[in-house]
Amino acid sequence: MPEDAPRTAIITVDDDPGVSRAVARDLRRRYGDRHRIVRAESGGTALDALRQMKLRGDVVALILADYRMPEMNGIEFLEQAMDIYPGARRILLTAYADTGAAIDAINVVDLDHYLLKPWDPPEEKLYPVVDALLETWLASDHRPVPETKVVGHRWSARSAEVREFLARNQVPYRWYAADEPEGQRLLEAAQADGFNLPLVICPDGDPLIEPADAELAAKVGLATTPAKDFYDLVVIGGGPAGLGAAVYGASEGLRTVLVERTATGGQAGQSSRIENYLGFPDGVSGAQLTDRARRQAAKFGAEVLTTRDVTRLEVKGSARSVSFADGGSIDAQAVILATGVAYRELNAPGLREFTGRGVYYGSALTEAAACAGQDIYIVGGANSAGQAAVYLSRHAKSVTLLVRGSSLERSMSYYLIKQLGNIPTITIRTCTQVIGAEGSDHLESLTLRNTENGDTEIVGTQMLFLFIGAEPCTEWLDGVVHRDERGFVVAGPDLSANGMRPPGWELDRQPYHLETSVPGVFVAGDVRSESAKRVASAVGEGAMAVMLVHRYLEKT
Repeated sequence: MPEDAPRTAIITVDDDPGVSRAVARDLRRRYGDRHRIVRAESGGTALDALRQMKLRGDVVALILADYRMPEMNGIEFLEQAMDIYPGARRILLTAYADTGAAIDAINVVDLDHYLLKPWDPPEEKLYPVVDALLETWLASDHRPVPETKVVGHRWSARSAEVREFLARNQVPYRWYAADEPEGQRLLEAAQADGFNLPLVICPDGDPLIEPADAELAAKVGLATTPAKDFYDLVVIGGGPAGLGAAVYGASEGLRTVLVERTATGGQAGQSSRIENYLGFPDGVSGAQLTDRARRQAAKFGAEVLTTRDVTRLEVKGSARSVSFADGGSIDAQAVILATGVAYRELNAPGLREFTGRGVYYGSALTEAAACAGQDIYIVGGANSAGQAAVYLSRHAKSVTLLVRGSSLERSMSYYLIKQLGNIPTITIRTCTQVIGAEGSDHLESLTLRNTENGDTEIVGTQMLFLFIGAEPCTEWLDGVVHRDERGFVVAGPDLSANGMRPPGWELDRQPYHLETSVPGVFVAGDVRSESAKRVASAVGEGAMAVMLVHRYLEKT
């Protein structure tokens, strides 16, 4: 390590001053020459310290927290700390009576180890554990690079898109308004005017003015170019189904590449909290789940490409060819379609004009800070809308959920309906739709209509989030694979009527369960006709599709 490089930090948190000093003393004795030991006596104080360190670009290798702390216990603290420093190793210090909670924390916060009090002698009980975790951290190289900076206008649609792109791709960035002193300083340093925005300053200091997604992805270190021309398996779409397929395909020895148009995670990746996914009893954010799955796929050797828009699928003998919008292409023995669905646009006067300037499709996580003190509105009656309402209620003055139907029971999970009912700042208005939006340079008001009696009213708001419908983006498959009347891909038994082979099917066998009307092309997740539209089922279908790919390859 260069002499001028900052030392990585080890954080210790305990509300008992005596214990806190003892832990810090033992850590400093062994690691003080290589690491900076930071001591805090409450979870809140430690989180404040972590946030400041993050802004300065400091490196945190290990966090050790006591379980029994008032106001915020060790698990709650680590859950928030991992959002700030997801790569830091995590240790929970606990008494014997709390070992059950420590074991539960392995799923909740990806706990690396728990230590029982007392840890004396540290040479036997503390140092070997810390040594191993520091070695693991160093090998995984989670040391952050200098952050990306984004300068733009608050009500700029493209600025909103850039921030959403970076956030969904797990690229840390700081936002600066162009009319604030720091934003102006950055504009001047980059010799940029205040009109051609956003300005993105990359970690290496290079400024990008109004960058396209592909240019931005390449600059911040996201892979955009395939390493090979031919693969065993191409997975199109990076939602839960696509990530599941990539993990299982690569782990089972298939040369696998996942191609994603914008960012991995799909709609699930934008969820603030998924609480009914198996193995996470306290819930997990879509971003956390996506990041873990993407790292897991990479660990097994799968390539993950972003900002590659697939425009055509062709059969070339035994190969399946995937073409991109930029003219490039890759071939494979098999393809899994996991393109998911997109939120349907609401066709009401003014909404398109204000998209990105107060009207957002998804984007709850990115725009949450801007909701502080605001009366916001959400359109939608399914889980994604309910999860956004719960999350945004922590920031907004009030949240109004607008539901076109007469109730939530048919479209939203029971646990989520109960949560909404227990939050006093959330109002649910059924039989209500948005029929217009007005404002100057950004959204300022909505016109609502009661679908039962036809009454209308105008409400003031600067923030509208839409989570409606599910439209498959499958037009590029027209004439290639069979789709239903709504554009969802038909597969397996649904292709055959009365046991007959689907039209154009030339093989002696019937299509496998998730196989489309093109042999060797499979479908998984929400884009499949009559799928369950749940994260767990999408992951399961991704894994099942890989099993069927193996069966197809064995008989080819």
